[in-house]
Amino acid sequence: MLVEPRKCIAKMAGYTPGEQPARSETVIKLNTNENPYPPSPCVLEIFRNVEADDLRRYPDPAANAFRDAAAQLYGLKREQIIAGNGSDDILNIALRAYLDPGQILAYPDPTYSLYPVLASIQDAKVAPVAWEPGWKLPVEGLLATRARVIFVAHPNAPTGTPVALAELRALATRFDGLLLVDEAYVELADESALTLLATHENVLISRTLSKSYSLAGLRFGYGLGHASIIAELMKVKDSYNCDALSISAAVAALQDQDYARSVWAKIRSERERLQVELMKRGWDVIPSQANFVFARPPSGDAAAVYANLKSHGIFVRFFNTPGLTERVRITVGTPAETDALLAALDG
Repeated sequence: MLVEPRKCIAKMAGYTPGEQPARSETVIKLNTNENPYPPSPCVLEIFRNVEADDLRRYPDPAANAFRDAAAQLYGLKREQIIAGNGSDDILNIALRAYLDPGQILAYPDPTYSLYPVLASIQDAKVAPVAWEPGWKLPVEGLLATRARVIFVAHPNAPTGTPVALAELRALATRFDGLLLVDEAYVELADESALTLLATHENVLISRTLSKSYSLAGLRFGYGLGHASIIAELMKVKDSYNCDALSISAAVAALQDQDYARSVWAKIRSERERLQVELMKRGWDVIPSQANFVFARPPSGDAAAVYANLKSHGIFVRFFNTPGLTERVRITVGTPAETDALLAALDG
């Protein structure tokens, strides 16, 4: 006898991740915003020195070694930090803790396509609100939704556009629910919402080590917020949501800021070159503060560009979604990868 799932699960569509080629394939992978450079040597040293007890025993359920490292880096207290299995885990935990079935999750649109999926799992409603001209935060529109939770990606995906700190502050001040600022790419942006934590108890910031710290394969993220919010999140997270090796590696990555900042400088420089070169070729490029660019080819046929690049062994992201079909998202790679991309476009 077939067992029926919950009605909200039966009618929803799951999240579609970016295409992952087989390990045996030789491709230039510019479609899922991975960092093109290796992680800190300090991280690799963690894995070279794994001991049996590191695997035999359960990890610290609170990941306190990481919480302490993050607290020192950001000038916070341990109680203001939660660790997760990637920042997606933090998003999910936040909705489990703060969004009842039937309540509303609002967000500017277009944005990260996982948001409505997580809301559907909670049997909640979504209220996408169009960005204002110039990719400005639609503060009035978001407040008008009467949402319980608002997600804002800064910088936004897939556009790469930043959100002005003044706009986030205005929203947080007038909103009486949970405002989650998704800062998955913030290390490559000009400013962060971190300063809001000192004045707004309803703000939660999610971050990840996937992009800026070259640890997408590790799956480690974290949330920063008022201690009262973090305490509620700790109640609903999985008991051991971060494994022992990922906790140790995350600490090592966070503590090697000199290495991380050197990598960020390379990505910013190559991001600028990629944008300039695409514009020379007639592309319409939205100025980005992330590790990718979202651009429209001169023909407007983004699907054809995606297919052509794939035939050359170069993966970029094409979103077959209304409003996004004229652009492709291109991850910033190494200079050599950029050269190959441009050569394929010119060929």
